[in-house]
Amino acid sequence: MSALKAQTFLPLNAKIIVTGASGLIGQNLCLRLKRAGYTNVVGFDKHALNTDIFRKIHPDIDCVETDLATPGKWQEAFKGADIVILNQAQIGGLFYEDFDRNNVVATRNILEACSGNKPPYIVHISSSVVNSEADDFYTRSKTQQEDIVKNWKGPYCVLRPTLMFGWFDRKHLGWLRRFMEKVPVFPIPGHGRYVRQPLYAGDFCKVIMACMEQQPDREVLDISGQEKINYIDLIRIIKKQTGVRTAIIKIPYSVFYALLKIAVMLTKTPPFTTAQLEALIIPEEFPVIDWPNRFNVTATPFAEAVKEAYTDPDYSNITLAF
Repeated sequence: MSALKAQTFLPLNAKIIVTGASGLIGQNLCLRLKRAGYTNVVGFDKHALNTDIFRKIHPDIDCVETDLATPGKWQEAFKGADIVILNQAQIGGLFYEDFDRNNVVATRNILEACSGNKPPYIVHISSSVVNSEADDFYTRSKTQQEDIVKNWKGPYCVLRPTLMFGWFDRKHLGWLRRFMEKVPVFPIPGHGRYVRQPLYAGDFCKVIMACMEQQPDREVLDISGQEKINYIDLIRIIKKQTGVRTAIIKIPYSVFYALLKIAVMLTKTPPFTTAQLEALIIPEEFPVIDWPNRFNVTATPFAEAVKEAYTDPDYSNITLAF
């Protein structure tokens, strides 16, 4: 592990660009950047509905609605940036072209825009899936995206978070929580003892902000959830902390798979696909480094984080669009 740079002082008026600003990480990060006193934050996102939500929550932050996979005038905005949070990502979908455009092509365009005499420091939000045995569109494109960043000549660090949850979570645990509220029975595929390492978005944002200040030198850091939890226990904790009354039952994996295939045929943007189900049951665990001490942040216990994420009066009921 290479050494950190000496602690830097990042001025509160430093120009900070956040791509994928209207998604899970972007929304959470921008809230915390404002609370920390940063005054020159610019967001980029191509999702019209979620960008509208962003502007209502953050009227004091300029959010540019544009497709970063298409070169254009937006690239001028990256000139003079001090920090770029490279965060845009295609997480779900049925077509590889979408993953390639958002995770690969857009990243090349952003780095081209960042090149110059004084390139910004980049915090790249990668994913733990690059360490995974899974072979799906997301894993392939995120691995390629990370390789592109590593070949960039400017200063950067790479963060690989595990399964994320928190305010504004339209997928993953957020979708599961909302599904629980709508159905009398919540199905678990197979035995349900699939180890997960969920990471609270609030904690991850603290790590991102610490990297902005400390600027690790071309490091790749695995930021995994500190607690290893079986999927079925994870669901039970969400049920308990949110007070929903749905019954949790196990159903055969083959039946669950068939139901998902039907759901995929009924919608163009399914929140959970058969590929994600296949990835769910892979028996693997991700590296756990002592990031709380490394970055001087406190890891929120999972049950406490679930309660904060899904019962907060201000943000828990804001649902982003798919």
